[in-house]
Amino acid sequence: MPDDLYERDILEWSERQADLLRRVANGERVNEVDWPNVIEEITDVGGSALSSVWSLLRQAMIHLIKIHLSPSDLARDHWTDELETFLDDAAERFAPSMRQRIDTANIYAKAMARFKRRGTDARLPPTSPWTLDVLLAGDHDMLLAALATNAPAP
Repeated sequence: MPDDLYERDILEWSERQADLLRRVANGERVNEVDWPNVIEEITDVGGSALSSVWSLLRQAMIHLIKIHLSPSDLARDHWTDELETFLDDAAERFAPSMRQRIDTANIYAKAMARFKRRGTDARLPPTSPWTLDVLLAGDHDMLLAALATNAPAP
């Protein structure tokens, strides 16, 4: 593309590119498609979707740990509501091709890092008590039970 629209206004660029690609799909020959950036954006879509699911699962784990560590905290209902949202959104955005790229042990380690800094990790299992399938099933009571069952004794 001759101008810098991609850098200046990604929304307008994407709308123009979509229109051009529709024209190409209908058999029209057009020369204005910004192929390098279209290819980059399509590649980024998958990475962004994977990152989104990874982040939602991390947030869910953080909330599960908060609830586990502070069961009588007044914020528990709020954390539970957010937990359910994170789990629902992760399950909704999950795609089968992500399965081999989501490492729950790594996500758990990142979530636990927050609690290690505070010194509150002693009551937490050293490794993730959840599989990907259990997290995506979204049963927060079962998830909390797994955390409690696998936690070291106080």
